[in-house]
Amino acid sequence: MANHKSALKRIRSNEAKRLRNRYKHKTTRNAIKRLRDMESKSEAEAFFPEIVSMIDKLAKKNIIHANKASNLKSKLSKHVASL
Repeated sequence: MANHKSALKRIRSNEAKRLRNRYKHKTTRNAIKRLRDMESKSEAEAFFPEIVSMIDKLAKKNIIHANKASNLKSKLSKHVASL
């Protein structure tokens, strides 16, 4: 157990950040799944920039690695182009 006030505060703030990061990551994963399930090209092309923005934000906040973000964007752009 923590012995200092600052350590207790750090524990509380870490938990809040962890939950926020989990929510953002899960929301992005669900959006990616939605994009992959889309059938119409026009709908997917309209939704693609939102997904890219979400992925970039996760990478900027170090929730996911920058290379993983690049790989995801590349694969999704290929998928949208192939529709």
